[in-house]
Amino acid sequence: MRKVHTAESIIEIAHLRNVLEQAGIACYVKNERLGGAVGEIPFVECWPELWVLRNGDALNARGLIDNARADAAPSPDWTCRHCGERLEGQFDACWRCSTPEEIAGATAGTDR
Repeated sequence: MRKVHTAESIIEIAHLRNVLEQAGIACYVKNERLGGAVGEIPFVECWPELWVLRNGDALNARGLIDNARADAAPSPDWTCRHCGERLEGQFDACWRCSTPEEIAGATAGTDR
């Protein structure tokens, strides 16, 4: 077994476990329920860890993890040209008029 990722969030680790399992890489999560021990032992030691079962899968797993984490980068805020509503980058359609970003001809911007 080889550790391929550590994160503060069990949600991130669970997502990455799913990414690896979809690619056929067997993995295991350590420290899944150790959060309650924070204070008794150093907090970093309590963070969940993602391990691959076969050492030969470690390099491929790290590549998949890097790609998955890069895809999670936030998009810039945008303005719907159809109705003028300001939207956060995570939305791909205007919540006010339901026009998809690519059809609305959105403009990027971050001020509100």
